[in-house]
Amino acid sequence: MISMRYHIVSIAAVFLALAVGVVLGSTSMSDRLLAGVGDERDSLQGQVERLNAERTDLKAQVAAAEQFNSAVGPMAVQGQLAQRSVVLISSADVPDQQREAVSQLLRDAGADLTGDVRLGEGFADPDRADQLRRVVTELLPAGVQLPTAADPGTLAGGLIGPLSLLNPQTGQPQTGDPERAAAFSGLSEGGFATASPGLRPAQLAVVLTGGRIEGDSAGDKAATLARFATQIDRAGQGAVLAGELGSADGTGPVGVVRADPSIASNLSTVDNADSASGRVAIVMALREQADRQAGHYGVASSAQGPVPSTRG
Repeated sequence: MISMRYHIVSIAAVFLALAVGVVLGSTSMSDRLLAGVGDERDSLQGQVERLNAERTDLKAQVAAAEQFNSAVGPMAVQGQLAQRSVVLISSADVPDQQREAVSQLLRDAGADLTGDVRLGEGFADPDRADQLRRVVTELLPAGVQLPTAADPGTLAGGLIGPLSLLNPQTGQPQTGDPERAAAFSGLSEGGFATASPGLRPAQLAVVLTGGRIEGDSAGDKAATLARFATQIDRAGQGAVLAGELGSADGTGPVGVVRADPSIASNLSTVDNADSASGRVAIVMALREQADRQAGHYGVASSAQGPVPSTRG
């Protein structure tokens, strides 16, 4: 007769066998799963290594291209701005090294660089817009008429343009030397703009800005600089607005200009002024402006091409 103890031992043996089977099965499955994960890891590691190698190669190619462009840039622009005078105007976020690189290439092109105007930190600050309007009105020299627009960028351009540029019709200064010095002195005291000593009015202007503008007031700041450059263009024979990479998006002055056909048809832009090829484009675009033409150059999708066509 089968005892209760026999039944208990039998049931225990069955469960033990099931447990052993489950352990053995799961161990085998785990080994296969771990092996698959290991293979996937090795594959991803290989992809990472290949991408890193490609990135290193691309960085080397970009560096070599920049060196090449820097070397041939002076030869490419030689004589393009001969017998032309240029004033350089730059916003507060432009590094000294970039400002000097643009200045040097303008000289290599044969331009007479008459001086530079550096906009202050407060120039495009929306919180100081009313102060800028008031200062511009107070410093306006006799004989200079401000534009009817009320925005601070246009009004500031209506003052700094005639101070920095020759009359496009007569080729003569639009203000006297004492009036020019007094106006820039007032702008400097307000933290809005500073002119280099001995600044002379020029035929053409380069307005150099940074790249993407960050912060809550990015759109207002970009618009102020874009409208300022537009008025500078109207005050003289022509102008080029040049910014760094990122300046052609919605938070950069270049992008603001390109998005407005009424402005873009007259004011030229360059969106990669922080590169050697971009600086060449600035010179070529300025030559186009001297010939009463406008274009938009650089690497952004809104550009017509990297540089204008070469002119003799």
